[in-house]
Amino acid sequence: MGELAPLIADLALILICAGVMTLIFKRLGQPLVLGYIVAGFIASPHFALTPSVIDTASIHVWSDIGVIFLLFALGLEFSFKKIVKVGGPAIIAALTIIFGMIFLGFTVGSAFGWSKMDALFLGGMISMSSTTIIYKAFEDLGLAKKKFAGLVMSILILEDILAVVLMVVLSTVSVSSSFEGGALVGSIFKLVFYLVLWLVMGIYLIPLILRKAKKLLSDETLLVVSLGLCFMMVVIAAKTGFSAAFGAFIMGSILAETLEAEHIERLVKPVKDLFGAIFFVSVGMMVDPSLIGKYWLPILVITLTVIIGQATFATLGVLLSGQRLRTAIQCGFSLTQIGEFAFIIASLGVALGVTGDFLYPIVVAVSVITIFLTPYMIRLAEPAYNVIYKALPQKAKDFMDGYAEAAEPTAEKDSAWKQYLGGIAKTVILNGIVSIAICALGFSLLAPLVQQWIPGLWGRVVTAVIILAVLSPFLRAIIVKDNRSARFRELWDKDRANRAPLVAGVVLRYAIAIGFIFYVLARLFHISVLLIFVIALVVVGFMIFNRWTKRSSKRIEETFMTNLRSREMRAEYLGEKKPDYATALLDKDLHLADFDIPVRHQWVGQELKALNLGKQFGVHIVSILRGGTLRINIPKASERLYPLDRVQVIGTDTGLEAFGAELGKTDTSMPEDLSRSEMVLRRLHLVDGAPFIGKNLKESGIRNHYHCLVAGIEKPDGTLHIPDPTVPLEEGDTVWIVGEHKDIDVLMTI
Repeated sequence: MGELAPLIADLALILICAGVMTLIFKRLGQPLVLGYIVAGFIASPHFALTPSVIDTASIHVWSDIGVIFLLFALGLEFSFKKIVKVGGPAIIAALTIIFGMIFLGFTVGSAFGWSKMDALFLGGMISMSSTTIIYKAFEDLGLAKKKFAGLVMSILILEDILAVVLMVVLSTVSVSSSFEGGALVGSIFKLVFYLVLWLVMGIYLIPLILRKAKKLLSDETLLVVSLGLCFMMVVIAAKTGFSAAFGAFIMGSILAETLEAEHIERLVKPVKDLFGAIFFVSVGMMVDPSLIGKYWLPILVITLTVIIGQATFATLGVLLSGQRLRTAIQCGFSLTQIGEFAFIIASLGVALGVTGDFLYPIVVAVSVITIFLTPYMIRLAEPAYNVIYKALPQKAKDFMDGYAEAAEPTAEKDSAWKQYLGGIAKTVILNGIVSIAICALGFSLLAPLVQQWIPGLWGRVVTAVIILAVLSPFLRAIIVKDNRSARFRELWDKDRANRAPLVAGVVLRYAIAIGFIFYVLARLFHISVLLIFVIALVVVGFMIFNRWTKRSSKRIEETFMTNLRSREMRAEYLGEKKPDYATALLDKDLHLADFDIPVRHQWVGQELKALNLGKQFGVHIVSILRGGTLRINIPKASERLYPLDRVQVIGTDTGLEAFGAELGKTDTSMPEDLSRSEMVLRRLHLVDGAPFIGKNLKESGIRNHYHCLVAGIEKPDGTLHIPDPTVPLEEGDTVWIVGEHKDIDVLMTI
């Protein structure tokens, strides 16, 4: 037998250590991440009592794969629409924390005489709190349903996406080895461009592919396809100058918008857990006790910086967002730790070779200490609030209370201008970025290929026709979108002063479309500017009035919006979320509420017109959810209610309360004589003169008139036959009848 490869032996050692440590830390009720780090330390050369990992280079490759899977899984749990839903308070708080902690980290690192890169990466590491640790702490302490816990989780959602952006920025700064503002702004624009492009194209194409191949997607094939897409995006991101983790996160975010997102997440979880464990073990392998002893002072200072800085900036950010002081302090004290992203950013610095060897074990030590202190800090929030509130002067209390009241959300609608300009900006940005990508691909890939087959002028003509044909649906959307919308007409008719800016906006969008066409023609043909401009005008006119372009533009937009909202539409159809219009009803004192019809209720089996709920309670049933898969919207008056139906009811608080109270009155009454309702089986022998002889089952009226069921017909020879409703009963037959006691008694007396 051949010699065992070092990598296999190393994996055996790593997984054994990880398995033992996870069992121990699970028993102690501590986070598994800490167990993995301890396992890595035990398997490293720094721990002399156990065997050590030999092929550390291969383990680092596996840990890089672990980072990819961690970010891919994070993307699957994330939706960019969540940024809109978390609201202003979370955005303000998250930005305050991140910028404040980066500044603090950079200041502390510089104070210790570290290089600018070490100080900058330190700021990035300590700016992100740990989602998994905080979530577990809330669950353990029974705080998951509290208001402040929801705000903390919203802040963490934003921190996760901003952490990915921060990794890209740090990578760019590391490669350029400079802090020049122009280069940094350029990098951010590049990031935004590719981010929007990949999301738009991915959300448009990938759900279509998955729907077409749905019948072929078993668990195995779906897992392989998903991971294939993940690593394809990793390669694309690396080719365009971004990190592999960024590409994995983007593909996860794209797949998160598909109907298969939950299924993919379940399939990927075991793979993510395995490689994630290897990554965290590799983190522990880099912990050198001698370095920790040497840098005990930076560890202590950075730990205090994380605890005090996170608590201060988080509290300040939540206060600035308009929350009460109690909520702000509770949020601030919950975020006083660093976790997974600190390790990922640290590994990024090591991979790029821009951070010192000492920084990694320092951050690990700080993370272990702050994670351990997290539950105690959360418990400390209430006493800290009491002390701070008593110490504040009355003017400060009044100011904060007034500020919080002024910041409370109202149900006022956005202005027509805000809605109109927001819609136009989205249309121009999204279609503009796609158009730029089409031009870039057209000139870099299509043009050389066409010139090989059709050289000269005609080759350039063919290239121009293809590029402009592909561009046409997107340029048409830029030109005509919202030109005849209700918002446009409202602004046009409301005030004559609005007409000039509206016309200017339309002209500007025409100019953008003409600019794209002008650029394509100018790149391919060396003719006069005036002639190119005239041709561009003709092409724009063709795009506007051509039916194919109009249908293509509309179909692309509808497909994209359907793919983007597919999960929400399914959740709404199944009753897992309330429709969007429910929020718009709040300012009218109307609400949408869900109620389940009990199994034993007097309304079961009755038609809606007989219940007359509108007259009784002032409420209306807008949807009936039945069996988990059937949804009946705007049910007819003849529709009946059945047990376990879920009804969505619209009405005022008073009406809904009365409706719910009536629905809670379950009918528990029983018949006085239960024996009369007992089901029994009897034999009816048909002798000469019996009234049923010569009649089939329907004509006999046994079922319809006497409410009994013929279970079988026994012939004189002893054979039992399944009843045939068309065959007449004969003399000598024995009819086996099932029915209630009282009905059987009546039938047997005939």
